Amino acid sequence: MEDIRSLKAIQLDALREVANIGAGHAATALSQMTGGTIMISVPTINVARLEEVPPQVSGPEEPVAAVLMHMLGDLTGRTLLVFPKPTAIRLSEMMLRRAQGSSTDLGELEQSAIKEAGNILSGAYMNALSDFMGLMLLPSPPSLAVDMSDAVLTTAYLQFGSDRDYVFCVESEFYLQDIGERLRGFFLLLPDYASLQAILKAVRVA
Repeated sequence: MEDIRSLKAIQLDALREVANIGAGHAATALSQMTGGTIMISVPTINVARLEEVPPQVSGPEEPVAAVLMHMLGDLTGRTLLVFPKPTAIRLSEMMLRRAQGSSTDLGELEQSAIKEAGNILSGAYMNALSDFMGLMLLPSPPSLAVDMSDAVLTTAYLQFGSDRDYVFCVESEFYLQDIGERLRGFFLLLPDYASLQAILKAVRVA
């Protein structure tokens, strides 16, 4: 698995451009759903060990909301879209077209809204990757976990196995143009070993 760390900046830039295309599609869909103008950018994409990711997302004692989806088809693995809990609550307010500050926790309706946002954003990223590689990629229905970031990502780690402990970490920034507000989340791509090799090969020839 050493070769994933050898990706050059230009190759990570190619993946960032793929992610930006997906972000553009997701922004359009989320804007339509929320009735506002949402822009999504990808400031950074990096390769990290799973245990290195939690500090990037939130403090160790701060809860997060994580939307988990399985990748099926020609590429297999899992994706995790992670938001600090306050960000998830704010995003759910937008999805439900509620006033800012009207939600204080993630109840059933809010959780459903976050799953739908995760479905849109993760699906858009996966579609962009699928188009880039010319392969079929089918996302599963989303599931949601709300817990401390260490716990959520450890659960993911146990599901992925020791040969898949490197992940692509895509920082995603949401800009709510109407009110000048910025929110941040992280999209984690955890491909199975064969799929990882296919992605590495694709970006090396891109």
